[in-house]
Parts: sequence; structure tokens; C-alpha cells
Amino acid sequence: MQETEDKEGVYLQSFSVHRDMLYYARRVFMDEAFEIIKTGIDFFCSHLVFFNMLFAIVIVFFQRRDPKSVWAWLLLLYFIPVLGFVFYLLLGQDMHKRKMFRIKEVEDHISKDIRQQEYRLRSGDVQELDENIRGYEDLVMYNLEAGEAMLTKDNDVDIFIDGNEKFRALMEDLRNAEHFIHIQYYIIKNDVLFNQIKDILIEKAAQGVEVRVLFDAMGCRSVRHSYWKWLNEKGVQTAEFFPAILRRLQLRINYRNHRKIVVIDNKVAYVGGFNVGKEYIDLDEKFGHWRDTHLRICGSAVLGLQVRFILDWNYAAGENLFLRPELFRGIEAGTRDFCDMQIISSGPDKTTQQIHDNYLRLINKAQKSIYIQTPYFIPDEAILNALMIAVKSGIEVNIMIPCMPDHPFVYWATYSYIGDMVMAGANCYTYNNGFLHSKGMIVDGKVLCYGTANMDIRSFALNFEVNAVIYDEKKAQEMVDIFQKDLEVCRQITRDYYVARRLKIRIKEQICRLLSPLL
Repeated sequence: MQETEDKEGVYLQSFSVHRDMLYYARRVFMDEAFEIIKTGIDFFCSHLVFFNMLFAIVIVFFQRRDPKSVWAWLLLLYFIPVLGFVFYLLLGQDMHKRKMFRIKEVEDHISKDIRQQEYRLRSGDVQELDENIRGYEDLVMYNLEAGEAMLTKDNDVDIFIDGNEKFRALMEDLRNAEHFIHIQYYIIKNDVLFNQIKDILIEKAAQGVEVRVLFDAMGCRSVRHSYWKWLNEKGVQTAEFFPAILRRLQLRINYRNHRKIVVIDNKVAYVGGFNVGKEYIDLDEKFGHWRDTHLRICGSAVLGLQVRFILDWNYAAGENLFLRPELFRGIEAGTRDFCDMQIISSGPDKTTQQIHDNYLRLINKAQKSIYIQTPYFIPDEAILNALMIAVKSGIEVNIMIPCMPDHPFVYWATYSYIGDMVMAGANCYTYNNGFLHSKGMIVDGKVLCYGTANMDIRSFALNFEVNAVIYDEKKAQEMVDIFQKDLEVCRQITRDYYVARRLKIRIKEQICRLLSPLL
């Protein structure tokens, strides 16, 4: 008994010694680690000017950017040393050199068709130069050259301005799908609207229809990854564009795939401003009625949207669907009023800003009228000057924006630029019957350009966007009539009204406008 107690005593003593040694070793390690960190911080702080200069060199010399944007980043780096560069890494990466969507299998075929159409246009082919595009041949040619956007001439177009009507039509088309369903939205919310769509997608997948859903990581950040996994298990294929690292850390937070595309069996396609969420069907009390514009397309232009979707899907999912030729068959011509159309797209991976250039060219070609609807009006200098020149040349310029912000920063920046247009003599309005999210332009009642792109720097240079350019007087006039109908619930921003705004609003405008190049 005594021997056992002695052994226990020795064991306890030995344990105590080891515990003290471990504590001492941990203390020494922590002290040394603290000293190393302190030394590193002291070194960094003492050489802060050098590091800031190094970061500035990276911003100025290693990235080809607009000078205003460069100066804005340099000012941020000056006022917020080091941390400003962290913001730059998160928000300011240049993606122009990245070949994200180059697919050899489709490039050769498309290029051949494009070269043939270019030749016909240059030779004055009567079939290509019909009345719809007369006077806009240069714009058609630019879209062919810069964006490989084929001109298609056999399209039917339905215009939706109400979310309930749009989604009723969409769900009916989804139910009629026989071969494949391709869906791409910037925002998909797991709420009452997507629950209805989801049930249809699962049912169609069970019937053997190929269903693919592509979503943006930022736009769908509220949806758990487990939900997408569950959809995969139900037969619905999903892919995430620019996924976050470790589910939370997003290093490309400033670059968003803002496109909204649906293609069903190559027979019908949708493109426009509506995302998927209850606010888009007027079920959100904050926004009330959601006024947007979406296009339902039948005809050869569907193929342009199919190619765009597949390029995005291939990048996000790591799958080459261009090896599936059956996904490019089944195109049917429209059966009603044919519209000439080009599907154009833009993104930060391209050196040309095709949608921006289309807007700019349309403004410069305007002779009578320009109608613009956009939730965010933050144009660059070229667009702003072109609009001002148009106003002063006697062209009627009408711009409609929301009466309420969904993002306060961009709203006050928008209000600042709207002030410039008001003072120049443009007719500017706020939509007062809910939230205006419609995005597009109509010129001279002949051409319209509508889709996913806002009239702002983000959509021009940072977001992946897609628009439809429609050369058709009937559809252009239909859109003008819709604009005129919207004016019944709008308030005009007059010079007197704008000048009389409060000092607080003026300060908000100037701050937000100053920071707009950082977008």
C-alpha cells in the first residue's frame, strides 16, 4: 500500500514538472513570436512610404486603366495606406488579359459565318440591307467585328414589363420543354418564386430533360450551398460563377455575372432585367411594384443567347458543351412580325466595351429623340458628353430613373449626373410607382437596345452583361409607348426643383460622385 502511494507521488511530481516545462516553453515561444511580429510591424511602419510607393507602381504601371480610375485608387492609397491596396486587390483587379471564354470548337464556325455576313453587308446585299437597318449599317458592322454578333432577321419578340406576366410565360415555356433548359440569373433567391420554378425544373429533370442553372456567387450569396447540392441530387445541374474561397472570402467581389438568360430547346429565349425573387413579382413591401423590362425571343437570335450561356457555363462548370452539337440545333424562325436583331455582350475580360459603344453610337446617330430607362445613371465622360451634345443639338433626350434607392451609394451618384442632364436641358423623371429596374435605350423610334446592362460604369466595364439590339420600328414604337405610359406615374426633375435640393443631399451627391470611378 505504501509502495503504491509512493509511485503515485512520483508520478504526480513528474507530471507537475512536465506541466511547468510546457508552460515555460509555451511562454518563451509566445514571447519570441510577439517579438518577431512586433519587429515586422515596426519594419513595415518605418518603411510605409516605400511600400505605399511600391503599391502605387503596381496600380499605375502594371494595369492599363482609365486615368480617372487610376487617380482615384492612388488617392485612396494615399489617405488609407496599405489598406487601400487591400481594397484594390478585392475590387480593382484588371481582367482584360484573361481569356475566359475562348472556345476553339465554336470560334472557327462562328468566324466563318461572320465573315460571310460582313462580305454581304460591304457588298450592299439587298437582303442584308433591308429597311430596318438602313442608316445603322455601321453599328451592325461594329457588332459583327467587335463582338461576333450575327445579325438575325426572323425573330418574334414579346415585351414584358410586369414580373407576374413574365414569370407566368416563363413557367409555361419551362413546362413545355422537351430536350434542355438553360437558366442563368444574377440573383436567385430561395423564396416563393423560385420554389415554383424549382418544382418545374425537378419535374422536367425526372422526365429526362437536361436542366442547367448558372448563378453568380455574389448575387446568390444568401442561398446556402447545401441547397444547390440538393438540387443536383434531384437531377438539376448547377454551376457557380466566380465562387468564393472557403465559402466566404471573395477575391473577385467587384466582378459579377449580371446576365439573365433562359434558353429552352433553342425554340424560345428570355433576356432582360428581372431576376428571381419575390420582389420581382411585387411581393416586397419595401419596393412595392417592380417595373422592369424583359424580352421573350423566338427565332435565330435564340442561338446567340444559347452560345452566350454555354460560354459562361463552360467557364463556371469546367464542361465543354460545344462538343454537344445537338445543343445548337432546333432553331425555328418566328411566325409573326419579324425583327432584325443582334445579341451583344460585354465583360471585364474584353478590351472593348461593346454595350457601352453601342449606347454611344446610338446617341451619336440620334436625329430626333432618345429615351433612356435605367435604375443607375453613372455614365462615363464619353456618354455624358454625347448626351449633352444631343440635347444642345435640339434632340429630345428623356431619362427615367427610380424615385427610391436600392443601393444608396449609386442612387446619390445617379442623382448627381441627372442634375448635369437637367441643367443641360434634358427631360429627366423619377418613376414614383414603385421601383424602376428597366434597362435600355430607344433612338428615333427605330432602334432599341434593352437587356441586363445599366447605364453606369459598373455595367460598362466590370459586370458581365448581355443586351439585345433590335432594329424594328414597330417594337421601338411599342417601347416608346410604354415609356410614355410610365410618365403618368413619374415626377419631372425641373431645374428649379434640382437647384432647391438641400445641402445634405448636395454633400451626398458629391461624395458618391467622387468615389464612382472606383467601381
